[in-house]
Amino acid sequence: MPVLPGAPTQGWKNGQPPGTPRDGETNVLLARDNIARMEGYTPGEQPRDRSYVKLNTNENPYPPSPRVFEALRTFDPARLRLYSDPLSTALRSVAVAPFGLDPEWALCGNGSDDLLTIAMRTFVDQGAPAAYTAPSYSLYPVLVDLQGARHVVVDLDRDFGLPAHAAGIAAGARLFFVCRPNAPTGNAFPLDAMHRLCTEFPGVVWIDEAYVDFAADSCMDFVRQYPNVVVSRTVSKSYSLAGLRLGIAFAQPHLIREMVKVKDSYNVDMLTQVLGEAALGDRESMLANAARIRSSRDRLSRELVGLGFDVLPSQANFILAKPPRPAAQVFACLRRRGFLVRHFDRDRVRDYLRITIGTDADMTAFVEACRAVLTEEC
Repeated sequence: MPVLPGAPTQGWKNGQPPGTPRDGETNVLLARDNIARMEGYTPGEQPRDRSYVKLNTNENPYPPSPRVFEALRTFDPARLRLYSDPLSTALRSVAVAPFGLDPEWALCGNGSDDLLTIAMRTFVDQGAPAAYTAPSYSLYPVLVDLQGARHVVVDLDRDFGLPAHAAGIAAGARLFFVCRPNAPTGNAFPLDAMHRLCTEFPGVVWIDEAYVDFAADSCMDFVRQYPNVVVSRTVSKSYSLAGLRLGIAFAQPHLIREMVKVKDSYNVDMLTQVLGEAALGDRESMLANAARIRSSRDRLSRELVGLGFDVLPSQANFILAKPPRPAAQVFACLRRRGFLVRHFDRDRVRDYLRITIGTDADMTAFVEACRAVLTEEC
């Protein structure tokens, strides 16, 4: 690889800079050092083979609201020659309505991951600390690396609960990501623990409620009570629109205004705004599907316990279960039988499988596959 004049050589290995191309690659451009050193986020497998039963990415097994189909049918494609509304005005109005907020209390993003990125860019300087719980959503540490920030890891307790001194551990950080219900464990930290954190932590507490519609309660009221709290939600899970990419953050207007400065000009496309408005306007359809999923979740948990699994209590549309055989082995056996689940080779969760809740038929077939895997060679 050619060396650019004046290029730094400190930290090179074997005479090669970070980001050196592999054999057969030609590229004289060097990535930033922190990008070259980091590992990117690994999404759940999306196989081209449609014969798999996908229980690995927490997608909703039921179709979205009929209003989404109607909005798509009546959408005029000629409108696509125009830019979308940069502030998603109509969509924000629908999003805040159930909570009695004004549109200025909401920000829309290209999925909630876009909102998490905006948060890092808005609140955390390069080299400054950013906090998150662990184990939790594996995108959080990636975003810290992308920003060139410093990691402050708040380890969950032995029961995957939020430690009472979480704010003290995160002291000095400007931003604290908390996923509730948590992924991949599925538990929701008690509201009193969340109140304590939001009171004691002086920076921005970002409460990621991607799975909240499957839970018993939420922290949405916190945005009124605390000037440092943001609550984010997504249409990917409960609204059955993972392929649409729409997330919404709720916070007091002084926080929203700062994040608007950072977001891409047209970060939510026109079609997403139209279909998102239709979906959010039909909460009844969403809540009915969420209730079906909660019922299936509870039944699956009972049946897996009967097979010898250790199943953690869940408030999400998935469960985290420890099989009586090595998790990596069970994962591979289930895959060969046509069932995709998620196995994280990370501390504290590598003995578990994360299983998305599918239809009742999916769950019946999955339990039978688990029974076969545990009793037969695979």
